[in-house]
Amino acid sequence: MARTPITTQVAIMGAGPAGLMLSHLLAGQGIDSVVLEIRSRQAIQETVRAGILEHGTVNLLVDSGVSDRVLREGDRHDGIELRFNGESHRIDFKELVGESVWLYPQTDVFMDFAARREADGGDVRYSVTDTSVHDLEGKPKVWFTDADGQDFELQADFLVGADGSRSHCRRRIPEAARTQYFHEYPFAWFGILAEAPRSSEELIYANSEHGFALISQRTENVQRMYFQCDPAERAEDWDDERIWAEFRKRVNGNGFELKEGPVLEKMVLPFRSFVHAPMRHGNLFLAGDAAHTVPPTGAKGLNLAINDVKLLFEGLEYFYGSGSTALLDSYSDRALDRVWKAQHFSYWMTSMLHTPTDADDFARARQLGELRSVVSSEHGRAYLAEAYTGWPGR
Repeated sequence: MARTPITTQVAIMGAGPAGLMLSHLLAGQGIDSVVLEIRSRQAIQETVRAGILEHGTVNLLVDSGVSDRVLREGDRHDGIELRFNGESHRIDFKELVGESVWLYPQTDVFMDFAARREADGGDVRYSVTDTSVHDLEGKPKVWFTDADGQDFELQADFLVGADGSRSHCRRRIPEAARTQYFHEYPFAWFGILAEAPRSSEELIYANSEHGFALISQRTENVQRMYFQCDPAERAEDWDDERIWAEFRKRVNGNGFELKEGPVLEKMVLPFRSFVHAPMRHGNLFLAGDAAHTVPPTGAKGLNLAINDVKLLFEGLEYFYGSGSTALLDSYSDRALDRVWKAQHFSYWMTSMLHTPTDADDFARARQLGELRSVVSSEHGRAYLAEAYTGWPGR
């Protein structure tokens, strides 16, 4: 069956926040794009994911006209607590670096982007199937079947792979033209959504001899929390009492007591560090999880994706305005500079806060010494605050 040909300037694979943000920014400069997504809009919207947004990400959302809902409904956090040896130590972002972060679920970020593209008449096609990409070193083409079963061939000047950690676009790059970096962690997170009041107004990162725990928030009456576990754990093997007992021994003490309630959801979340370099092949550009993933400890995943998109937009805008590929040619190097900073920060936070299952007395004492070094030093606290809230510049 013949494919219906369509053309655009920028084809974007993936309608997550990265793909939709790029489409939105391009539209503001009169640059045409088509966004393709294999999932339905409803499926993406129902995928619950937490989100800590750096100040730069929030500014881009608001200043580009996507939405100001993050300012109205998100929770601004001016610090976090590091808790170890049963004592809490606040890292005051405002005092140290003059910035904040916002607790705003990634699901809501997607909803804001999707609504903005729909209101602006953006060409976003959900539930596509049979996708394949071709001619990456020339005029890229994407073959796909839309939700109504019609076959298309989309041709573009450039193709952007923002199609997640299982990226089809990334797999089309020849092995000889790429380097992939991996680091597997020997633990996972056991995550819950619980019906309970907030235990704290800010995030608590807790280190204990029993393992790491993260106390986060969702709403006034529903909270999201995590504790370190073996990647082989099965969520169905844990009842509510066993879950709360694990949290208590990692967090409670010295006057602090976690607020508990019925567990609404539970899951085991393995994670790893991954970087694909370069982030470009021919006229294909990778962005977000298609090019890199980080442990959730540093809250960097979505923010890195948005930074990729910002840099890529600047390169595309400059190309269509001047005909020069200078910024596109430097995209991968500029993006990877921040990616590796985030990889280091995420690895550092993860190794500092999680307790290795085979840790001996020396390893445990050294880890506590590292934590004390950070919280007792203004420079140590400032480094953590700057990295967590987002490095200035690019």
